[in-house]
Amino acid sequence: MAKPKPEEEEEEEEEDEVKEDKKPAKKEAPAPPAAPAAEPPVCEPAPLGLLGLAVAALVLMSADLGVTAAKPALMLPWTLFLGATAQLIAGFMDFQRKNIFGATVFTGFALLWYGITLTWAIELWGGVAMDPKHLTMGFLGYLVFGLYCTVAAMGTNKVLFIIMVFIDIAVALLVGRAYYPETIEANIIGVTLFFVVAFCFYASFAVLINQMAKKTVFPMGAPLIKFG
Repeated sequence: MAKPKPEEEEEEEEEDEVKEDKKPAKKEAPAPPAAPAAEPPVCEPAPLGLLGLAVAALVLMSADLGVTAAKPALMLPWTLFLGATAQLIAGFMDFQRKNIFGATVFTGFALLWYGITLTWAIELWGGVAMDPKHLTMGFLGYLVFGLYCTVAAMGTNKVLFIIMVFIDIAVALLVGRAYYPETIEANIIGVTLFFVVAFCFYASFAVLINQMAKKTVFPMGAPLIKFG
């Protein structure tokens, strides 16, 4: 049979319990601050790529409309450096930014401009006569490429979508002109390129200013559809 505890021991135990209750609770260590969002490794390359396309298309447009002489030797610098190289640089930068649309479209069309430039160079200095239908096979392939890039552009913004639509029309006219040169005149292609030039210059300008201002100053239009 257990002996009852003396009153003094019971009082001491009660005092110990009160002291334990009064001890401040251990403070939990504050959570580390959230890491800031990682900045893209490179800046937005779209203004450069769109500028390259705009200038190269402007040179071709002027020849198609009869404003300048349609001499490939004089157009080569513009197609090589602006149409091809500027877009290639923009495409590589978009690969770094993990922007699959910009990377695919800029790089893909840069290679088209390199192909056109090299074809003209072979004709001019290689002693090989131009075969329009041979070149048209390349345009036909790029018409297919342009069409599915146009579908993809519906998920970006309205301005890029419009640019892709007019590029598709221009390439389709180039394909048709190889087989029906009397029906499809060069000035029709020139008018189509005019819209490519106008919208590319606007897009290049708008993206440049919007990126510098870190807000939308010049609208590009909401996406037509959302893929995700």
